Amino acid sequence: MKKDVVIIGAGPAGIFTALEMIKKGSKKSITIVEKGQSVEKRHCPKDKTKKCVNCKPYCHITTGFSGAGAFSDGKLSLCYEVGGDLPQLIGEAKAQETIDYADSIYLEFGADTHIEGINNSQEVKEIRMRAIQAGLKLVDCPIRHMGTEKAQEIYFAIEQYLLNNGVEIIFGYECHDIILEEGVCKGVHLRNHKGDEMTIEADHTVIATGRRGADWLEKICSEYDIAHQPGTVDIGVRVEVRNEIIEKVNEVLYESKLIGYPQPFKNKVRTFCQNPGGFVSQENYDNDLAVVNGHSYKDLKSNNTNLAILVSHNFSYPFNQPIEYAKKVGELTNMLGAGRILVQRFGDILDGKRTWEKELSQSNVRPTLPDAVAGDITAAMPYRAMMNIINFIKAVDHVVPGFASTETLLYSPELKFYSNRVKMDDKFNTNVKGLYCLGDSSGWTRGLMMASVMGVLMGRELI
Repeated sequence: MKKDVVIIGAGPAGIFTALEMIKKGSKKSITIVEKGQSVEKRHCPKDKTKKCVNCKPYCHITTGFSGAGAFSDGKLSLCYEVGGDLPQLIGEAKAQETIDYADSIYLEFGADTHIEGINNSQEVKEIRMRAIQAGLKLVDCPIRHMGTEKAQEIYFAIEQYLLNNGVEIIFGYECHDIILEEGVCKGVHLRNHKGDEMTIEADHTVIATGRRGADWLEKICSEYDIAHQPGTVDIGVRVEVRNEIIEKVNEVLYESKLIGYPQPFKNKVRTFCQNPGGFVSQENYDNDLAVVNGHSYKDLKSNNTNLAILVSHNFSYPFNQPIEYAKKVGELTNMLGAGRILVQRFGDILDGKRTWEKELSQSNVRPTLPDAVAGDITAAMPYRAMMNIINFIKAVDHVVPGFASTETLLYSPELKFYSNRVKMDDKFNTNVKGLYCLGDSSGWTRGLMMASVMGVLMGRELI
């Protein structure tokens, strides 16, 4: 099969690459290859079973058209300061301009016109003042919340638009290798879970495999000398509190993006993916690694708010496998939870004891992930990360009184694999001609919007 452009991965980066090419009138032949299924065929059995059944050959929440992000909380961050380091590559002004453009496309396909986190200047000032007093930085970023269920409708509309405009989408196949001849990428080798193989030759190969594909891309980069460097990996927990505790922040900002460098290690620690009235969820990676995440629906609401607290880890010589390090932390936690997510009360962590199911049943904060196992996450979490998390939670308590209460729940492991930073210029050219790397797997973006932005700019280059 011969194509002008082949895109590996149908997450936001890959989708918006093809979408922008179509919108700009490109006549080039485009094929998107996606390991998972189309939007309408992505269904998590947990809706009926009430517990994770560890779907094979992949998790439907993390894999399929629209990627993992659209099936979590469906939030679009509308500020260039949030979503990774892409502004360092293309410039802040260009990043913000393209965010606004990509946002208009989401609106065109049905996103809610309401924007969270604006028009509360005095209240924002008060929250920022308390953050400063606690040694934290508040990044107040406007948020367009699509919602988990509404995001699926929006991406389904985009999927149909691409198909109706001649974009070929091959589902159920993953890329296991690239075709490299004399330093030029000439296409990809594909394989499905049954072992059937396919080859696509292409003038331009775009790899946009998301967080799920970061480990694979790192191996490809190492094997073919694609210029890259180990980047950051985030290890942390998902915190859950009653809505009443964080009600003011939810109303004013919707998502409080706080950054700190707590003592004694002064590593970067941040909040991420806040879900007012949301639900804690489990996701499974291909190696049976169970990780925690959060969902937030437009209509269905819980009594709790959950958010991630992530500690950034950067490793230097001689160690260069940060993704493997984070996986080991996750595997050890899974071992303690018999393959399930661990949950522990913050007060029990401070008291040096595990949490028991009876204690959870008597608490004000009832877990929204019912099949999480009460236990001791400190038995698996590295000391450095755990101390960063504890001291950061205490700092946030000054901004949100009650955040560090005894009954606050911590779920583990929350892992974000952004490790492989592919070296490229501002037009996304790598040192291999004809090969481009986009989105979260490239190490340059984090989240739906910035990955979409990268796709838009890539599409303009390939017209």
